Amino acid sequence: MTTATITQPSTATQTFINSPQKLLIDGKRVDAVSGETFEVLDPSNNNVLCQVPKGAKEDIDRAVQSARKAFDTGPWRKLTASERGKLIWKLADLIEERAEEFAQLETLDNGKPLAVARAADIPLTIDHFRYYAGLATKIHGETIDLSVPYAPDSHFFDFTLREPMGVVGQIIPWNFPLLMAAWKLGVALAAGNCVVLKPAEQTPLSALRLAGLFADAGFPDGVVNIVTGFGDAGAALAEHHGVNKVAFTGSTKVGHEIVKASAGNLKRISLELGGKSPSIVFADADLELAASGVSGAIFFNQGQCCCAGSRMLIHKKIYQELVERVSDLAKKIKLAPGMHSDSDMGPLVSTEQQDRVLNYIRSGVSEGAQTLIGGNTPGGDMEGGCFVEPTVFGNITQDMKIVQEEIFGPVVVASPFEDIEEAIAKGNDTAFGLAASVWTNDINKAHKVARGLQAGTVWVNCHNIFDAAAPFGGYKKSGYGREMGIHALESYTQIKNVIIQIH
Repeated sequence: MTTATITQPSTATQTFINSPQKLLIDGKRVDAVSGETFEVLDPSNNNVLCQVPKGAKEDIDRAVQSARKAFDTGPWRKLTASERGKLIWKLADLIEERAEEFAQLETLDNGKPLAVARAADIPLTIDHFRYYAGLATKIHGETIDLSVPYAPDSHFFDFTLREPMGVVGQIIPWNFPLLMAAWKLGVALAAGNCVVLKPAEQTPLSALRLAGLFADAGFPDGVVNIVTGFGDAGAALAEHHGVNKVAFTGSTKVGHEIVKASAGNLKRISLELGGKSPSIVFADADLELAASGVSGAIFFNQGQCCCAGSRMLIHKKIYQELVERVSDLAKKIKLAPGMHSDSDMGPLVSTEQQDRVLNYIRSGVSEGAQTLIGGNTPGGDMEGGCFVEPTVFGNITQDMKIVQEEIFGPVVVASPFEDIEEAIAKGNDTAFGLAASVWTNDINKAHKVARGLQAGTVWVNCHNIFDAAAPFGGYKKSGYGREMGIHALESYTQIKNVIIQIH
């Protein structure tokens, strides 16, 4: 049995953590107007990592004014699409040069295993910026052939321009801090917008580290502004009359508040909200592949994924076998701080999130669900951290809270079904519609179920597959608008129609 090694923060990582943290406003690193700060904690032990500025309404206002000036009168609008693309590509290069530092910051701040941050979060971030660097020169309008019935003898030339929204407010979550920033920033900058970014208060470090790279990449002052703080700062951003569009990723509850706050100036919004995604496994599926896949669907990133496969719907013929396989895999998951080399699953992001997940587990037990594996917090060296064991529930009913509500932790519920129609009906029996996965070797069955599910993404024989070119977003209460791919441009550009009469 090998002994786990513990990765110590690199010199660069430790230097950054020890340095005074500042907001980024108008190209300058500044304190919050109030001078207040708040603690950033390591969720593996709840030790304080550092202090960051507690931005508030006044700081949001400064940041919006800076972005407004950069968009309205600054050099940003004068840059060509190719020049914008080069700046975004340069930003990706700078992140890649510091990939290990960013990976360590994500692990220390969020808790996820360092191996995951190295292999997934940071490479996907880099790839995302490069995708939009290339897309910057592919944003174009169209020509339209007009037939004007009341002017049959006149001739017109009609064309469209796809123009930036202006100043965009972006509020990102804590589960993939740097990657979610990239999802928002890449398309906004490629389209020519200016940005005020508000990171989650639990995980601000990678965004603040990113803040130091925009000037190095050559971005003009004010194009990107970053303000750390709590919900009041996010609310100020959502309701600010100088903001043309708000993009939010987070809970459905807060999404409702974003919609209300946007009404003041009817700003555009895009929302990527909660999920309760089903993993639907048919009897003809490769059971080894399916067991591994649905296990990863829920336990990846400690279950803190909006599209986590938190409901296993299993054909009754294989229900018992598959549940046992997934439970066995859950038993083998090694809980440990993310900086430990043997960590398969790190802590949840905070004690607040840990309490939320444990309350749902207690709710499931009280409502009569059967705990097949997990359901507790580990003791020993991990007792002071925000850990929760991988948990599998059986004997559930559709009306239970653990079946209907998003838990956002390593908790999955399992239920059997008899046929395709029941699988689709159960899959859709939720207020959410973000994602789903289907496990079968029958391609016709896969197509039928994919078409029947009310979900923005349907994976077949896989789960949690992301690419910068593939659109992502939800149906129903999982939000509207799409992240990634060319489809994200619809949320960050507006169409201007120009009609010219030809004499």
